[in-house]
Amino acid sequence: MTARPLRQKTIGLLGGSSNVATAEYYRLLNDEVNARLGGWDIAETLIAGMNFGNIEALLRGDDWDGLSRYMAGKVDGLIAGGADVILCVSNTLHKPLEAILADRDIPSIHIVDPTGAAIREAGLNRVALFGTRPVMELGYLRERYETRFGLKIVTPGAAERAEIDRIIFDELVKGDIRDSSKRTYLEIADRLAAEEGAQGLILGCTEIFLLIGQPDRPEFPMFNTTELHCRAAVDFALS
Repeated sequence: MTARPLRQKTIGLLGGSSNVATAEYYRLLNDEVNARLGGWDIAETLIAGMNFGNIEALLRGDDWDGLSRYMAGKVDGLIAGGADVILCVSNTLHKPLEAILADRDIPSIHIVDPTGAAIREAGLNRVALFGTRPVMELGYLRERYETRFGLKIVTPGAAERAEIDRIIFDELVKGDIRDSSKRTYLEIADRLAAEEGAQGLILGCTEIFLLIGQPDRPEFPMFNTTELHCRAAVDFALS
């Protein structure tokens, strides 16, 4: 007999970016814990759901300072609520998150780390990165992949980046999954493989796996940051 209540660490989800991604994180975390523990067991979680309208406006306005202040208040709420670890449901928002957590005594799981480890385990060293424009155009995630995991990151061209970003903000964060957008993403991935030597693809936005996935290109490895992040969080929570 298992003593109750069963002890596990509480995962603090910094959510709302987007609500679609947050719902998938909650589902995946609970599914993973249940797969490991069985019965009726699921994860212990706290969710701070940010208003994605605020996130979108601050990102579009390139107001990283305002975004950091907004996020910091939500992180503090998770800490006050008893979270044992912070999990941010957005690749994009890891840019301000690192500085926020540097001043706070709580561990976090960076979304790059389980993804980079999976890529290295697969024996790849040159991979493409899809995500929002900040993810693809700024260096904060690319540099972590390169310095910590020795990877070469390939990004799409300017027009392709704009269309990838548009599909994320206009469709995926609203749960709008379109065949035409799937074709666009796969065409860009195919070009990066053929012309840029990409050996695989990082799904570097936490909604992208709802649009494309490994079955679409069985011979071209895809790395789902959402799923990998959740698995790493469950490893921590049950350790």
